[in-house]
Amino acid sequence: MTDKPSVLFVCVHNAGRSQMAAGWLTHLAGDRIEVRSAGSAPAESVNPVAVEAMKEVGIDITAETPKILTTEAVEASDVVITMGCGDACPIFPGKRYEDWVLEDPAGQGIEAVRPIRDEIQDRVQKLIAELAGN
Repeated sequence: MTDKPSVLFVCVHNAGRSQMAAGWLTHLAGDRIEVRSAGSAPAESVNPVAVEAMKEVGIDITAETPKILTTEAVEASDVVITMGCGDACPIFPGKRYEDWVLEDPAGQGIEAVRPIRDEIQDRVQKLIAELAGN
């Protein structure tokens, strides 16, 4: 890893889980970790319920837009965390891969998205501790 570790969050549409994870990591780690997110089949926009759920905890992801997953993004990342994108994620030797099994917030109301948001927060906090060597 470089001096500043980099993490790429990937889900199919890059509209919910990966955007919330990127929001949490940016919020909790500041500039200590480089954060990217992408999707194998990006949506037109970020899920408005995910935006609302994050806003409830003081994190604004309204300016984010779903991005296509590129080989370059994977190559530039130390850790690649997938969330249901399956075989669409390219694999490169020397990268750390994790698959976080999380419910998809697509089409769900705020009551269903809050626990997903909170589980992502827990996982991101553990990831930061691991990357910081704590």
